Amino acid sequence: MTNSLRLRLLLWLLLPLTVYVLAAGFMARESAQKTASLIQDNALLASARVMAGDVKWDDSFLHADISPSAIEILSSPYGDRVFFRIRVIDGPAIAGTTDLEQVEPASSPGWYDTNIDGQPVRAVSIIRPMYDSGESKRILVSVGRTELERDALAAELWRPQLLHFAEIIAIAVVLVCVGLTFELRHLMALTNDVRDRAPNELVPLRSEHLQSELRPIVDAINQCIARIERQTAMQRRFIAHAAHQLRTPLTLLGAQLQYARRHDDLATVKETLSAMHKSNGALVSLTNQLLLLAQAETADYSHFEGERVDLREVATTVIEELALLAQRRGIELAAQLADDAVVLGNARLLSVLVFNLIDNAVRYTPASGHVTLLIERRDKTIVLAVTDDGPGIPADVRDRVFEPFFRASAEEGSGLGLAIVREIVRAHRATIRLEDGPGGKGLAAVVRFSI
Repeated sequence: MTNSLRLRLLLWLLLPLTVYVLAAGFMARESAQKTASLIQDNALLASARVMAGDVKWDDSFLHADISPSAIEILSSPYGDRVFFRIRVIDGPAIAGTTDLEQVEPASSPGWYDTNIDGQPVRAVSIIRPMYDSGESKRILVSVGRTELERDALAAELWRPQLLHFAEIIAIAVVLVCVGLTFELRHLMALTNDVRDRAPNELVPLRSEHLQSELRPIVDAINQCIARIERQTAMQRRFIAHAAHQLRTPLTLLGAQLQYARRHDDLATVKETLSAMHKSNGALVSLTNQLLLLAQAETADYSHFEGERVDLREVATTVIEELALLAQRRGIELAAQLADDAVVLGNARLLSVLVFNLIDNAVRYTPASGHVTLLIERRDKTIVLAVTDDGPGIPADVRDRVFEPFFRASAEEGSGLGLAIVREIVRAHRATIRLEDGPGGKGLAAVVRFSI
């Protein structure tokens, strides 16, 4: 449930809204209690003033004839009890009950809280001077009432507001749920579209009806679909070409085997077995190149960092491996290797890159030709170039020779060497370019590494 968009949005809405409602409810309650207390205090003061007015002089004595209106002011439908007490300050009591504690206020009127029979009572005291024939006295009038009506009035004032806040929360929840369901209908339709698709249906998703916040997600998915489509198409082409390339040597190997079985002559059988061994070697070489190309094409080089590799050491090892092949073909193999030629990469892949470039040059250069490997540092670039004085490659097909199984001539070969080279170059964030050889003759394969 914590991964539910609806629930998360509801939480983002309800949590602050609930905090606001609680705070507003608390403030409304405080305000309601203050209002109810003010109303009660005013009623107590009015009653006390009426009672103070009911105190009269009679033959030099003070007495009180409390009018009913003084009590009616404090009448309550909630059964509140009313208490009053009138006495002369520093003198005898005039009227009322002794249950009510009298507090002489510092300034008149003065309100205070007390307790009678376990019930909280709110009370007020006022002082009235009384004059008669030059005689002066001060009377203290105190009136109190229990707080049932005050509490009820406060509740009537703030509880409707709390209910109103609760209604707002409920309406907000309903609106969010309905709004989300309505606004996400296109996304749900998109979900159904993806779920109902055939496994090989890799067409882009439609995003024109989606909200602007959701379109980047669909655009990213479409980019991923496009990459998968390209990768799938590449794999289909690879499988088709690989099947075609493997069919020929396998057919030849089968024919040689049938030929050997039909002859009993030992010399013929040995000759056929020798040819089969050669065909098997070519088949193994082709298979290895196919596997290497498949690995290079499908590898994820987005986070490729590599290690420090000395191209001079790599080139020296490769030249030693191909020296015998060059000698058999009558090719002069030379090298000009810079001392400081360290790049970040994979030593095994870089060895394959150098091997394929030199191997291609040796195989396509006629006897008495020259193949040169050059490694040098130019500013912030290390250049690796393999040049030959062979027939070269026409300029209009130089880009195509990097495609798997493409051959610019009818010479023997699988057509995979330069395709593998291109993928290794991409993995190392380098560049490769085929140019004319020295003097406009032959070919130069130039790889540039950034350092």
